[in-house]
Amino acid sequence: MHQVNLAEDIYYLGFNDRRTHLFENLWPIPNGVSYNSYLIVDEKIALIDTVEHSFVEDYLEQIEVLTDGRPVDYLVINHMEPDHSGALKAVVAKYPNITLVGNKKTFDMVANYYMVTVNTLEVYDDSELPLGKHQLRFATIPMVHWPETMVSYEMTSKILFTGDAFGSFGTLDGGIFDDELNLLMYEEELMRYYTNIVGKYCPHTQRALKKIESIDVKMLAATHGPVWRSNLSYILDRYQQWSTYTTETGAVIVYGSMYGNTAKMADVIARQLAVRGIKNIRVYDASKTHPSYIISDIFKYKAFIIGSAAYNNELFPSVESLVTKIEHMGIKNHLLGIFGSFGWNGGGVKNLQKFAENIKWELVYQPVEEKGALKQEKFAQCIELANAMADKLLG
Repeated sequence: MHQVNLAEDIYYLGFNDRRTHLFENLWPIPNGVSYNSYLIVDEKIALIDTVEHSFVEDYLEQIEVLTDGRPVDYLVINHMEPDHSGALKAVVAKYPNITLVGNKKTFDMVANYYMVTVNTLEVYDDSELPLGKHQLRFATIPMVHWPETMVSYEMTSKILFTGDAFGSFGTLDGGIFDDELNLLMYEEELMRYYTNIVGKYCPHTQRALKKIESIDVKMLAATHGPVWRSNLSYILDRYQQWSTYTTETGAVIVYGSMYGNTAKMADVIARQLAVRGIKNIRVYDASKTHPSYIISDIFKYKAFIIGSAAYNNELFPSVESLVTKIEHMGIKNHLLGIFGSFGWNGGGVKNLQKFAENIKWELVYQPVEEKGALKQEKFAQCIELANAMADKLLG
């Protein structure tokens, strides 16, 4: 076992998952994901979060080696989601005198998920836990992204253990720290992770960032992805940007099309945006591209143009699924365009107008709807929709 130190007596205990296809059984992780736990060995020994249950055996063995067989005194639960609390029951079984450390919302979840009611220590904002040379201080960051989420600050080494905040999809392939990795490989995975997992809770993320601002942090240690020690601004600046819905000039065009008529409209709109000088244009077939990637790009670019064929008098199913997810995310401050087609009865555009009412984004042009194949009049309206969007994007 390679021993990875964050600081003196503070260890990284993590595992790479390259087998799971869907994170939370929902989001694709083609590049896998890491589960990160941390261990402080002092007069008292503290574990910070655990790992996904399939790694329990190796995890307990590593703890045994690093503690030289001493019992663990505390398990600090920053986040109760089972990919981080999955080894909790096994840890408690191995160390029956352990004390679970969490806030008032943590222990109900422990009881409900694991039926465990051992020694508990309830902590609050600014509560401190002395371990010897090291001392932990706690702060709650509720809804980033569960109600019980908190961070733990080790005051000697100035490491902030952040739970899921500042995490990333993607395994750690050799490198653990940001300065050991090519961060270009994590650019998309960081953003997909934030937008997919935490994106619904941007106002809560803003509150969390303001809390963390006042702490002198030298290292950010999340439960997924790299440990940040050299370039903290890389991740902090991105969280600031994403959680304030700050976008780049660009457009995401998504369509649902059975026989290609709605797809043609998407291409006409995309081409005219390019003619007008918009360079960041992403066109997606909703039936092929998972919403994970589309949602990430919606957070990135200001304009969203959505098209749907009518299907049984309703939205095309893959478009319906996507717009439902977008509504649930509550994304703010975007420009919207709507288009679509139908054969004998409408339903696509009509329901996209309901989406527009619900999401409350600025609709830049009247919805464009064609009957059957794309003809000159609606072709011209697609051009006008693109022009109206370009006018807004270019100010």
